[in-house]
Amino acid sequence: MVAACTVTAAFAWGLGLFGASVYLKSLSALHGWSISLISGAITGFYLTSAASAAVVGAQIDRRGARPVLVAGALALAAGVFAIGQIGSALGLYLSFALLGVGWSCLSSTGLSATLAPWFERHQGRATTLALMGASAGSILGVPLLLLAIERLGLDVALAATAVLTLVVLLPLHLSVLRHRRPEDIGQWRDGLAPAPARPGAPLARAPLSRSQALRSGTFWRVAVAFALALTMQIGFLTHHVTLSAPLMGAAGAGLLVSGAGLAALSGRILLARIVDQVDVRLLGAAMMLMQAISLAIMALWPARAVLIGSSLTFGFTVGMVTTLSPVIIRREFGPSAFGAIYGAAATLIQFTSAFGPGLYGVMRDAFGSYRPGLAVAAVVNAGAALVLMQGRRAHGLVAESPRQCP
Repeated sequence: MVAACTVTAAFAWGLGLFGASVYLKSLSALHGWSISLISGAITGFYLTSAASAAVVGAQIDRRGARPVLVAGALALAAGVFAIGQIGSALGLYLSFALLGVGWSCLSSTGLSATLAPWFERHQGRATTLALMGASAGSILGVPLLLLAIERLGLDVALAATAVLTLVVLLPLHLSVLRHRRPEDIGQWRDGLAPAPARPGAPLARAPLSRSQALRSGTFWRVAVAFALALTMQIGFLTHHVTLSAPLMGAAGAGLLVSGAGLAALSGRILLARIVDQVDVRLLGAAMMLMQAISLAIMALWPARAVLIGSSLTFGFTVGMVTTLSPVIIRREFGPSAFGAIYGAAATLIQFTSAFGPGLYGVMRDAFGSYRPGLAVAAVVNAGAALVLMQGRRAHGLVAESPRQCP
């Protein structure tokens, strides 16, 4: 299950989140469209994903992961193919909307809801390992997309990419995801039999429903903090190639994005080792502050060495910030309605973060430089860290005990 989600994440992030920066550069060069126009389409991509997130989580709770992820693979491939064929602004926006449906099904909401019934003690590690595929998507996806577009042209390169997506993901989803929960194959969560209850041990609190979670301040602090942080993160990643190219050149910018992806992978490896033993809210706030510092340094000192160092530092935090929101929700609200609860959080997170690419693009066009946008992002990230820390006292209060159910 984890391996299938890891491969899925590599395609989703490589062709969705990180692929957006490649499409931005390539479409602007090919059609002469403004950065703000294409950034608006990318914003539409995230808005479509946000509108779909709650439905994705609830459908996985109700029907299992296979039909949702199969539909996501089809939509992702269709969106990638369409981006290579468009010639109008309307086609641009429709293609990115289709890509957004695929991204919603195959990114954090879909993958964490897929794994939620299978793990309890090692839930954080399982989610982190699955989302390591996101790092693979940035390390391999961006350079390969840039190389394929350079050699084959945008239309042929993206058509071939769409075919590859279907060839890999459809058989994987149809075979591996045919079971919904470990009981279906005579297993327990984590692959471990539940420990016998100790006499006199306190009972764990029952997991909350979606309606109860939505009335909880704990839920809203997590959702708002990650909405703010991921707005700035996604905006930066979308424009990373474009803002790096003046100092690094096109090839250098691609290598820098890959380097940031390697840094994100190292962050995810560390997270996999520690996530089930640490205060995840404190860790998330620390990563948001690290992002704020990196962005502020890039805004204040626009030099090549500074850009490289700050990009790699920012990259180290990316995987953790992306991964920790479903981990916190799962730990604090239990598995029973996780898909629906996290789907609601993801709707707010993705709806808000949808404006990140457009915000960066508008400020870049208005000021003729990315530096003001980077400064604003640094302040917002620091605020997000403070919001997340407000809910530390709620850590672990409503998670379901591993001994309560298989």
